[in-house]
Amino acid sequence: MDKLAVVPVNGKNPMNSKKPMGQRVKEFVIDYKRQWEIQSMIIPGIIFMIIFCFIPIYGLTIAFKSYTVIDTLDSAPWVGLDNFRIILSDKYFWDAVVNTLGISFLKLAIGFVIPIILSVMIYELSGGRFKKIVQTISYLPHFLSWIVLGGMLIAWFSSSGMFNEILLNLGIISKPVNILLDANKYWWIATLSDIWKEAGWGTILYLAIMSKIDPTYYEAAKIDGASRMRQIWNITLPNMKPIISLNLILTVSGLLGSNLDQTLVLMNSQNRVKAEVINSYVYRMGMTQGDFSYATAVGLGVSIVSVILLISANKVSNKLNDNQSVL
Repeated sequence: MDKLAVVPVNGKNPMNSKKPMGQRVKEFVIDYKRQWEIQSMIIPGIIFMIIFCFIPIYGLTIAFKSYTVIDTLDSAPWVGLDNFRIILSDKYFWDAVVNTLGISFLKLAIGFVIPIILSVMIYELSGGRFKKIVQTISYLPHFLSWIVLGGMLIAWFSSSGMFNEILLNLGIISKPVNILLDANKYWWIATLSDIWKEAGWGTILYLAIMSKIDPTYYEAAKIDGASRMRQIWNITLPNMKPIISLNLILTVSGLLGSNLDQTLVLMNSQNRVKAEVINSYVYRMGMTQGDFSYATAVGLGVSIVSVILLISANKVSNKLNDNQSVL
């Protein structure tokens, strides 16, 4: 069974019909009882979401209070929007916003396209065994933590590391330099290392979609004399359009988010001015300096903006897809 959903009554979804609400609820309950074994499988997930996603929402009240570790959520005094006013005048916060947007836009411009190109290249490979090997190698870095990958990058980019050895032997540089200590290069290091880690993993959804494309489309295109590039442009990519739109919406909604693990591993005192992002700033303010109210206010503001970006991106996607909703 592909979907764990209530079986429609007489070919119609009881919750979408124009019948009275009472009758729709009654039909829904009847259908639920018919397949209670399957429907009950979702109950642990619902309980998990209630405990870890909905109950903690009450903690957002800290953003409107002056909270300390000796207070409780109820005893902390209310300060209204004071924490948000402090955010608007905080220079370091806005520096973190600039860094976050800069890195996120680079990841969007480069990292969003590369998995699509890589998935098409893997799909076009003829050897089945070789194709599996290439795909496995491409998404293997995804399973390594940033602690491991970060340690590798720190070693590679050190003054005596592999990167400097290659540049010295090619005559590109005359003396070794530690790339990670150069703040102006950090955005590119963060972007390219993230792509290296996640590009292969991002091809899985695209390859799954391409595997469902009717091969007769390609056969008909070959008969008409279409080249491989023309087949990719007119058959492969249009069939990938829904999942590409969905991934684009989710990527745009996460522009203010950032990879905290990556930042904490690669950031140092020399590149902090370009490496500090919103998530690491919130972590530092909350966990290091103990200003939980301020950190919560920043997180709440970022979440609100992310929801706005999500809705806006979805509306734009609907317009581009002839009002066919992706979400």
